Amino acid sequence: MSDNIIKFQRPKPVKPPRKSPFKNMAPGVKRMLFWIAIIAGLVLAFLYFQFAGSPPPGV
Repeated sequence: MSDNIIKFQRPKPVKPPRKSPFKNMAPGVKRMLFWIAIIAGLVLAFLYFQFAGSPPPGV
C-alpha cells in the first residue's frame, strides 16, 4: 500500500491547561507558606540531629 495517501481524520480534542491550586492565591499567602515551610524544615532538621544524631563520645 502506498504511503502517499491523505487520511481524513477528526482533529484530536485539545486538553485545557492544568490549573495550579496556588494560582489563585494572593502573593502574600504564597510568601508566608514558603517561609513557614523553610522554618519547619529547619526545625525538623534540628530536632532530628538533636535526638537521633550520633551518641556522645565515650558511650
